[in-house]
Amino acid sequence: MSVNRSASALVEVPRGLAGVVVADTRIGDVRGREGFYHYRQYSAVDLARTRTFEDVWHLLVHGDLPDAGRSAAFAHRTAALRRLPDEVRVALPAIAAAGGRSGPLAGMRTALSLLGAAKGFRPVYDVDAGQRREDTLVAAAAVPTLLTALHRLGKGLEPVEPREDLPYAANYLYMLTGSVPDDQRARAVEQYLISTIDHGFNASTFTARVIASTGADVAACLAGAVAALSGPLHGGAPSRALDTLDAIGTPDRIDAWVRERVLAGERIMGFGHAVYRTEDPRSRMLREVAQQFGGPRVDFAVEVERRVEAILAELKPGRELHTNVEYYAGVVMERCGLPREMFTPTFAAARVVGWSANILEQAEDTKIIRPVARYVGPEAPVAVPESA
Repeated sequence: MSVNRSASALVEVPRGLAGVVVADTRIGDVRGREGFYHYRQYSAVDLARTRTFEDVWHLLVHGDLPDAGRSAAFAHRTAALRRLPDEVRVALPAIAAAGGRSGPLAGMRTALSLLGAAKGFRPVYDVDAGQRREDTLVAAAAVPTLLTALHRLGKGLEPVEPREDLPYAANYLYMLTGSVPDDQRARAVEQYLISTIDHGFNASTFTARVIASTGADVAACLAGAVAALSGPLHGGAPSRALDTLDAIGTPDRIDAWVRERVLAGERIMGFGHAVYRTEDPRSRMLREVAQQFGGPRVDFAVEVERRVEAILAELKPGRELHTNVEYYAGVVMERCGLPREMFTPTFAAARVVGWSANILEQAEDTKIIRPVARYVGPEAPVAVPESA
């Protein structure tokens, strides 16, 4: 039966739900005016500087930071979940071939659905909290294996099997390149991964929660989140920020190149953020990581940042436009040997943990997320014309 909602029953909200509170969360928050964000009660940047990826994963899905013993146990447990079921492994070549230029992120949507079926994931509505958590661990542990295998298969290379003796980030780089990374590169990627695990109710996180609110299984929730992340307005900027550095080329071209784009109304990729009105704390931390590597590329990126911010301040006075996480993320990942087509998938390898925490939290609430739309089409009802 159709329900006629009066205009007074509708709540006006901004486009894109900007600033609209849609849920309570214990996972973390982004305080954009302060340039601060946190996971649970801890600064996310401090966690990236001092803890391992596995520790922060434990914090997000279990609610607390583990001591040394529990940290080792959790790392061992999740490492044992990295290998894929045979039903998934044999299907990956076909998924990679079908993906073509779409790359491993598109393929992972299919692979995650297959993983959920192979592992017998049941709707979160039908299982208890312990089983939900286990399903998220199984899926999140498999994501780096899926991404790297799809990438290598797309390049005509054999996948590299995961190693249980390597930490999450080091194992990811190992499966991607076939070589065990040195400590500096492994730690740099780990710090990037930690810094991007969660970041408020962004599009992919909100998508995961909407799907979880229907009671769907964990794989379905994660596949939907990946689909949202694949959009260029959400997860595709790290490689584009490097494209900006390539286009400028040399320090003497910075000012002219930037002025031309800004005056033409074009966006400078890697600058500005929907939430932060100060410097993005993730960018600040990753700048430090990049500078630890040093070299002409890093020096050039720092100089471009300095000049772009100065020119934006001159041409767009009153607006706070600084580098966002994508700018130095691209620089760091390039220095660590990741190909550009793997920048956004690497982001997904981190964000899968944040999605998992949000799925678990949303599953505690049995109320489905179901907003309404205002109809603005032709007036109804109109008589249906007879067919010719």
